[in-house]
Amino acid sequence: MYVITLTRVTEFMAHEHNGVGVLHGLLLLALVWFSWSAYAWLGNQARADLGVVRLGMTLAMAGVFVVALTVPEAWHDTPGGLYGPLVLPCAYLFVRCVHLVIYTMLARGDQGLRRQLAVSWPPVLGGSALLIIGAAIGGRWQTALYAAAIAVDWGGVYLTSRRGSWRIHDAGYFTERHQLFVIIAIGESLIAMAAGAADHPASVPLLTAGVLGVGVAAGLWWLYFDVVTLLVEHRLAETRGRSRVSMAVHAFGYGHFPIVTGIVLTALGVEGVVAHAGDDKGLGGFYAGALCGGAATYLAGLLIFGRISAGVWGPFRLAALCLLLAWLPAAMVLPPLAGLAGVVVLLAAVAACETWRYGELRRSVRHEHP
Repeated sequence: MYVITLTRVTEFMAHEHNGVGVLHGLLLLALVWFSWSAYAWLGNQARADLGVVRLGMTLAMAGVFVVALTVPEAWHDTPGGLYGPLVLPCAYLFVRCVHLVIYTMLARGDQGLRRQLAVSWPPVLGGSALLIIGAAIGGRWQTALYAAAIAVDWGGVYLTSRRGSWRIHDAGYFTERHQLFVIIAIGESLIAMAAGAADHPASVPLLTAGVLGVGVAAGLWWLYFDVVTLLVEHRLAETRGRSRVSMAVHAFGYGHFPIVTGIVLTALGVEGVVAHAGDDKGLGGFYAGALCGGAATYLAGLLIFGRISAGVWGPFRLAALCLLLAWLPAAMVLPPLAGLAGVVVLLAAVAACETWRYGELRRSVRHEHP
């Protein structure tokens, strides 16, 4: 369901093809990410394939699918049928309520967790109410109220969670769930690339763009999964009590959002390159901004994630982030393939430098995680 939803969000931004459309897409992405994160915590409380949890997950999947179906109508209703902008926030509220109800049922006998869940209801309901009001009003007010809703939801949950009574029973499972979402997002980038190739005959420029697009996906995958995730999983497993909860909330619940955002924006940029692979004119500000800005946002997210979870900065990643932003003006005016090739080179350079610089750490971490 989340693969479909991410794909629809990227398609939505590509269809709008302007800064406002990207902003709307990012607001939708924030809703998608926070609902996924909530269910990652729930999955750490009990198995998802047994009893009431299985029922709850099934209901939630149906709700997320409704969200996916209504993404194209999030701001502009299609004549006929139900009012799309209102259906989406109602479905989102349903998904969040199912999560809290099932979580509360599983928290029997754990007073600390039940109190934590009780204080989670107000920001969820308050944020969802703003979403519904915004959808009913429409226009610029909808955008403003969506942003306010996310601030209320994210802010309220953050204030009650950073030193709260959430439980992480299995650090490996918890990190693996978030890694899975990153895999989903990277996979979505390949789906977007295929969408960009639709209605275009096979040609050397098109195939070259496809190969370069795979190179971008591989670079994003490498920088996330090579060492950092194993190191963070090890540290999360060693941490106990509220320190573990705080690390999980900061590094995964919130720190992962720029990572996911970067992947989705990069996918949007790659889709534009593939769609215009044979053009001689420049890629333009929209797709070049998504491509370079998305990759830079991804690296910024990795820097934040590494700092929060492991207390380290990545000098090569910081340098590449700056170079990506510097490459943006050139990517706007160069042919699409050249702009994409520059991003691939920068990502590959970071991967190569880190492979050389942190070889011993890589071997040590992988020895601990065979």
